[in-house]
Amino acid sequence: MSDLKILRAGVIGLGWAGQQHMAAYAEAPGVDLVALAGKEAESLTTLGDQYGVVANLRFFDWQALLDHAELDVVSVAAPTALHRPIALTALDCGVHVLCEKPIAENAPTAREMVTAAERNDRVLDIVFNHRRRGDVQALKVIIDAQVLGKIYYAKAGWLRRQGIPGLGSWFTRRATAGGGPLMDIGVHMLDMALYLLGEPQVQSATAATYAEFGPRGRGFSVEPTMRKTGMEGGSFDVEDLSTAFLRLEAGGTLLLESSWAQWIPKDHCYVTVYGSDGGATIEWGAPSDPYRSMNIWTEKDGIPALLQPQIPPDGRHRACVLDFLDTVRAGDYTNHRGHQALARAEIVDACYASADAGHEVTLVTEPGHLPESSR
Repeated sequence: MSDLKILRAGVIGLGWAGQQHMAAYAEAPGVDLVALAGKEAESLTTLGDQYGVVANLRFFDWQALLDHAELDVVSVAAPTALHRPIALTALDCGVHVLCEKPIAENAPTAREMVTAAERNDRVLDIVFNHRRRGDVQALKVIIDAQVLGKIYYAKAGWLRRQGIPGLGSWFTRRATAGGGPLMDIGVHMLDMALYLLGEPQVQSATAATYAEFGPRGRGFSVEPTMRKTGMEGGSFDVEDLSTAFLRLEAGGTLLLESSWAQWIPKDHCYVTVYGSDGGATIEWGAPSDPYRSMNIWTEKDGIPALLQPQIPPDGRHRACVLDFLDTVRAGDYTNHRGHQALARAEIVDACYASADAGHEVTLVTEPGHLPESSR
């Protein structure tokens, strides 16, 4: 421990996600959480006191934090439209960045962030905390061991019964969020599915979006942790349900769906994969619902078999933060410039482009090119 360089960390954003970063930094060896920034005065005081952040390093303005806190690393847990300006400023100041998903409101903006990480030789990691679930990690081991054979079809979805995060909040405005549930929770399912499948290239997308609840003032979350403060003059101009059919390289396909509000009995999240030698599914419910299930179907010596492997503990945000810190200390940032998150953004852009155009959109694989999108 005596040889471990002490890293000075800051967190921008005081909501639930930002608080997960704070807790992880506070527990991590060799890290001092020295600065916080956020607009909520009461939270800034409470969290500053909780984590021992001195008064002159508590900021209402993120720019002031980056100007005065002398950081090594910073977590960005602000609204999506702020990811780019914060990350670009931090990276140009030589600060390593850990940013909440999605990387940005669209792929061209995300590419600016990746370019800045490369230009400054800094880390840009994006938090996809749900791939750190224990059941996802267990299924990854099964798939990589070829227990299921060749995976040719997968389905993934995050569907809420009533979970729109606040009318007029930044979540429900295209200008600040980039989109609705596809950007918010669908990108988690996209990330999990592609991670499990070994990062196949997505070749095309056929998608549709719907807004049947939010524009009528229906479907807003009643859970305290999901209520978001509205904005004066706020609106709902994003989708509340999206569905997409993605064609993958080597003939595989992925069905992706996400919704904030839908006429279903309760929240339902799932990842299902179908292989030549077996299939598997993971299911879980709302954060307040303890239900979760994992099953693997195959056969042994011609006899149908149901496998239920040991599931390790969930890693979540803590694992993301610790891996980020390990990468910063390792000094080799080659594979930590945000490229994978940029690829996710390109897929999301293609989905929105397809929904707008009403037909399939092909993803252009040459670096620097994207399908046209109105978003």
